[in-house]
Amino acid sequence: MDEQGYLRQLVTRGALERYGPPHDERVKGAWTQIEHELEVIGGLGFAGYFLVVWDIAQVCRRLDIYCQGRGSAANSAVCYALGVTNVDAVDLGLLFERFLSPARDGPPDIDIDIESGRREEVIQYVYEQYGRRHAAQVANVITYRPRSAVRDVGKAFGFTPEQVDGWAAGIDRVGRGAAAAEAVGAAAGGDGEGIPPLVAELAAEVLDRPRHLGIHSAGMVLCDRPVIEVCPVEWGRMPGRSVLQWDKDDCAAIGLVKFDLLGLGMLEALHRMVDLVREFHGDVVDLAQLPQEDAVYDLLSRADTVGVFQVESRAQMGTLPRVQPRCFYDLAIEVALIRPGPIQGHAVNPYIRRRRGEEEVTYLHPLLEPILKRTLGVPLFQEQLMEMAVAVAGFTAAEADELRQAMAAKRSAARMEKMRARLYAGMAEKGVEDEVADQIFGALAAFANFGFPESHSVSFAYLVYASSFIKLHYPAAFTAGLLNSQPMGFWSPQSLVADARRHGVTVRRPHVNCSEVGASLEAPSPDDGGRGPGGRGRGGAVPDPVLRLGLASVRSVGETTAERIVAGRPWSGGEDLVRRAGVTRAQLETLAAAGALDAEEHATTASRRRLLWAAGAAAQGTPDRLPGIVVGVEAPLLPEPTLYDGVGDDLWALGLAPEQTAMHLARERLEAMGVVMASELPGCTDGDRVSVAGVVTHRQHPETAHGAVFVNLEDETGHVNVVFSRGAWARWKPVARHSPVLLIRGRLQLGQGTVTLTAERVEALAVGTSVPASRDFR
Repeated sequence: MDEQGYLRQLVTRGALERYGPPHDERVKGAWTQIEHELEVIGGLGFAGYFLVVWDIAQVCRRLDIYCQGRGSAANSAVCYALGVTNVDAVDLGLLFERFLSPARDGPPDIDIDIESGRREEVIQYVYEQYGRRHAAQVANVITYRPRSAVRDVGKAFGFTPEQVDGWAAGIDRVGRGAAAAEAVGAAAGGDGEGIPPLVAELAAEVLDRPRHLGIHSAGMVLCDRPVIEVCPVEWGRMPGRSVLQWDKDDCAAIGLVKFDLLGLGMLEALHRMVDLVREFHGDVVDLAQLPQEDAVYDLLSRADTVGVFQVESRAQMGTLPRVQPRCFYDLAIEVALIRPGPIQGHAVNPYIRRRRGEEEVTYLHPLLEPILKRTLGVPLFQEQLMEMAVAVAGFTAAEADELRQAMAAKRSAARMEKMRARLYAGMAEKGVEDEVADQIFGALAAFANFGFPESHSVSFAYLVYASSFIKLHYPAAFTAGLLNSQPMGFWSPQSLVADARRHGVTVRRPHVNCSEVGASLEAPSPDDGGRGPGGRGRGGAVPDPVLRLGLASVRSVGETTAERIVAGRPWSGGEDLVRRAGVTRAQLETLAAAGALDAEEHATTASRRRLLWAAGAAAQGTPDRLPGIVVGVEAPLLPEPTLYDGVGDDLWALGLAPEQTAMHLARERLEAMGVVMASELPGCTDGDRVSVAGVVTHRQHPETAHGAVFVNLEDETGHVNVVFSRGAWARWKPVARHSPVLLIRGRLQLGQGTVTLTAERVEALAVGTSVPASRDFR
């Protein structure tokens, strides 16, 4: 049996399971579409490519590794039948030619998302299965960005590392091109304070130029001959990795077949969540068979999405209450809506106004209504561009994909003119002429640069719904899964834990005799105020769990030491940990500061500080000394620590404050100053001038915002989205850019379920202790 025959056999087997037999297909036209796709795949000679992708997906299932195909592969019924994707392209009417057509150059593009913590297993499987000599990873050309350019140019001029690091730290994280050069120029200064003008000038010149080679985040190449015969190969710095000296564009130009194996943190987090739910609640959550529930869409509509995949950013949380998603396809639109392209193409607000009934739904031509009806007359997806060309100009699907490529960012003038003539001729045949034809061409040309693949949105929408579902029904497991998958996502562990507490989850400190390596779930005690039977789990018979922080989250402990502690418990004290688990003095000190060594469950700041004092003495109880001879473990009478000291100890040892935060402690003083809590803002009146205060979690300066800067504040009750106009940011930047806690007065904007504060006055706020670092300009 040849490759095409084996592929047909696998597809037929999968299609019978997914669609039923041809004479009784569950989705009309499925088998016809599959036959068409198999003919195209066979004609182009890509059967082997699909078999390799199927093999990778199969090994993921065999090893219980979460994965899903995405990108334009979701436009293919063959990929759906093979189990590579979970998107039914036939049922959703997705265009196969966006994925593969005879007119396209090169093989199709199939991205496979793999849970990030286990992607290396899949990469090593590919090396083992197909041979080290025939497989290699693609290189990535790392180019100069503003900070790296300033560092390297400054070093070349002989400035000290401390000087150049200081200059680099003062540069905002921005995109490429003009914005990057502007950021470097803004940091320059001839007064001895900023970057020397010559350094800034030369740093701007090297922006976007190659700096060094790295390993591509996903791409692997397979060859029918030793790769070294095609391109030089070198060992990567990561063990077991061999890397081409070409990047993805070089590989595409020479015709090498590339497979993208992407690590996706949310898949890892979802796997951990599902395992925790099964272990604690006894519920089996099948992400492919989740029921559609109004309550999940209610959660999304009120933007209760901290930690939820793809819709947790400030912009998404500001859009969700306005869009009010009520079905799965609404989520696909939401994923595509908040992207640089739709924002630059002025598609966001027209769609939202039409969605809310504030603007009439219109179409440039009646022929476009069946195509744009699902997005209310506003083109959002690349597939719609292709369908529009088919409808109004009589293009074939292959010609429509050629038009999409011609209109893309790297457009060729000659190719574009040829397609323009063909488009106008086709529209004339359909009776679409003059001004309407010009409007349609203009809409297509503007849309081509920013259209988002519908297949991509649908693939991500599944993960949006799955993560929202688990957050609604199992909030403790949801938070634990996210904490155990860090670093990932938009929010810091502090914000995730604070959000869990606001959802009624009790959070316990790590403890050497109770904690696992990572965050885990425990049964509540009477002191935790557990709900008892009838908790939020799907069955309702298991009480809501308590979230126990993991030992690996303690500073300097790490997974290896945490595993030894878990395996060796129970522990009698610090000396026992040193003797049997090999815990170092530094680790013992952080465990003590985190409350992980207290004999009692409810550690106090005073008890933690006494154990911290004793850690130095206990660290002397190494295995080469007789037990029981350590002295000095009893702490003298120490000064009584304050609540602020306790918060500082938590942040030093854990990176978060699991109980009270600095904003809790400052609330009485803030109330006396008339500062409004985040939870109280929806009850205010639109246009009110109010004062808010909070820890800065994010500062963002998107290129599409015309100079505006967005700052997110978090207090003990929630979040406040603050907008700085270009002028306000210029005035208050010295304070707002670097102060970790801000007190801001401004005008409140309430409407369509969203709350925004326009900043008018800003000052730094001292809270008496440290706070988590913000995630700026990402």
